[in-house]
Amino acid sequence: MPRDTDPTAHRQPVRFLVVIDSGGSMVARLFLSTHELTAEFDAMVEEVTAMTQGLTPETGAMGPEWDVALQGHNATERAAALVYTLPI
Repeated sequence: MPRDTDPTAHRQPVRFLVVIDSGGSMVARLFLSTHELTAEFDAMVEEVTAMTQGLTPETGAMGPEWDVALQGHNATERAAALVYTLPI
């Protein structure tokens, strides 16, 4: 007999991966399409390479859509950030 399914909504898929300098260390941050942060980790791990394989990043996260999400970063860090749009 099938189990009851969970009636709660599924999580949204991650849409953006941002690789950005954070105090001298590169970090990778995962964001939903709403630019809400879902995870942060060291950008030098092999998972970043796997997630970005075949993707071309946009350089810079200067748009107003990133203002809240990256509010702890200065303009230089944001200008140099690599923004990958992940396929869903």
